[in-house]
Amino acid sequence: MTRFVVLAQFRIKPGKRERFVELAAIDATAAVANEPGCRRFDVLVPHESSQRVVLYEIYDDRAAFDAHLKTPHLAAFRKGIAELIDDRQIETFEVHEHSKP
Repeated sequence: MTRFVVLAQFRIKPGKRERFVELAAIDATAAVANEPGCRRFDVLVPHESSQRVVLYEIYDDRAAFDAHLKTPHLAAFRKGIAELIDDRQIETFEVHEHSKP
């Protein structure tokens, strides 16, 4: 099976990273718990930057991600981070896995 991966990179306003990470963790937890097609949702906080956070999400397919886009927890996350970020970039990928099960 080929998975659908999302990398969402955010540039956070100074002093706002902790709150952003809290809101991202709520969204991630809800996605993994409540969305059958969401296989993984990690919040990555780089050591070298206090103004960047990356969300790493794996879905069964594009349809599962599209379903995620309609969830109340994502709407709440988007509303909550509006004043916390300066910029965001979202990229999607098709994964051809080469890892052990």
